[in-house]
Amino acid sequence: MAREFSVIIERDTEGYYVASVPAVRGCHTQATSLDALMARVREAVELCLEVQGESVEPLDFIGVQKHVCKSWFLAGH
Repeated sequence: MAREFSVIIERDTEGYYVASVPAVRGCHTQATSLDALMARVREAVELCLEVQGESVEPLDFIGVQKHVCKSWFLAGH
């Protein structure tokens, strides 16, 4: 049975693409290219579902918002 999950993709400071699947607890992976990342996402989702059980239900994707946090700690001091 095919299921669809939302994937959040970011790029870290070293240039790696980092993916998270919010509906699947602990499902994260990274790669140096988007093609490799999506292959790894498929593998990570399959492994997580195997461990957690097939009963994981996808969440409705609403959107992504940026939050500005003006904190002394986060400014690197």
